[in-house]
Amino acid sequence: MLETTVGVFTGTHVFGELAGVRAGLLDDEQFLRTTMNNALYAAGATVCEVVSKRFEPQGVTVLALLSESHASVHTYPEIGSAFVDVFTCGDRADPGMAVRLLATALGAADSRVTSLRRGV
Repeated sequence: MLETTVGVFTGTHVFGELAGVRAGLLDDEQFLRTTMNNALYAAGATVCEVVSKRFEPQGVTVLALLSESHASVHTYPEIGSAFVDVFTCGDRADPGMAVRLLATALGAADSRVTSLRRGV
């Protein structure tokens, strides 16, 4: 009997709360799409697709479908803040690195990052 392992039921979920970010960056949909894609790629993730939505009067949500799972950023330009969420299964990608790279690219004055190991 041939056994094939498709994936591993374990991963790391990293949550970031970023503050002190320039409002213009948090309202720039294309910048956020590119920055998220670059951060995920540098962290070893495989980006399948990125979708985004700019809201009126302000704010952007960017979602990335990854081979390893998903990532998102939700911005609040009016208070210079964003929520970031990156979950990757297995150990090929480093979701913590992706969140740190995104915080650096946004020039966040303050970031609070929480990591949670999921699965078995």
